Amino acid sequence: MPLRDNFRPLVSIRSSWEGFHGMWPATMVQQLVRVLPAEYTAEPRVHLGSYFEIDVCAYENGEQKVGKFSSEESGAAGTATLAPPQPTFTADAELADQYEYEVLVYDQDRGRRLVAAVEIVSPANKDRPENRRAFVTKCAALLQQGVCVSVVDLVTTRNFNLYVDLLGLIDYRDPAFTSNPPWVYAVTCRYRRNGQASRLNSWAYPLVVGQPLPNLPIWLSDKLHVMLELEASYEETCRVLRIV
Repeated sequence: MPLRDNFRPLVSIRSSWEGFHGMWPATMVQQLVRVLPAEYTAEPRVHLGSYFEIDVCAYENGEQKVGKFSSEESGAAGTATLAPPQPTFTADAELADQYEYEVLVYDQDRGRRLVAAVEIVSPANKDRPENRRAFVTKCAALLQQGVCVSVVDLVTTRNFNLYVDLLGLIDYRDPAFTSNPPWVYAVTCRYRRNGQASRLNSWAYPLVVGQPLPNLPIWLSDKLHVMLELEASYEETCRVLRIV
C-alpha cells in the first residue's frame, strides 16, 4: 500500500495524525527487535510538552500553598542574605517545548549507550522558526555524540525540509535536495571522526504520496547496521488504526 496524506481529508477525517504518530514508534520498535542483535534494545518515546506534566501536578496537588519560612518557628537564628545582583537583561519570553515522537536504540554492552535515534517529525516541529531551529539543533547534537540519526517527515502541511536545514548548519547541501526540496522525506545521517578527519554520510529519500516508503539503514556501530523497513511499520500502523 502507498503512503497516504495523513494531514488532509479523507485520511485526516478518519484518523488523527496524533494517533498515528503516537503508535508508529511502538510499531517500529516491534519491527526492530526482530533484527537487532541481543545486546541492543529499542524503545519508543513520545513527549508532548511540559504543560501536560504541569496539569497533572495541579490536579494532584490542588491549590498551591505559598508560605514563609520563619527562623523563629524552627528555633534557629536568623541569617542575613545578600540581595542578588540585578539582571543585565530582562524580557518576557517563552521557550517553546518540543513535541517528540521517536525511537531510541541502546547498546546495553556499553552501559546502555544511545547509538541511534529515529525522529518522526510533527507539525509542531515545523510551524515556527524557533521550533525548526530547536529540532535541527537536537539532531546535530546527537550526531556530534556519535549517534546515528534518522528523520522521517510525513508532514505535508508545512513547506519546510529540516534535513536541508540540518546540512545548512555546516554549510553543506545535498545535491538531490537543492532545487525545490521535498516537504516529505526520510533520511539517515551518520557522523564519524577518524583522527583529525571527520565525515558525514547521509541516505536521503524524497517521499511521494501514493508511493511506497523506503528502507533506512540504522547504524549501531562503525561496521554494524540494521535496516528499518518504513513501509512495513507504516502499513502495520495503518492496519491497526484502520486507515485505508
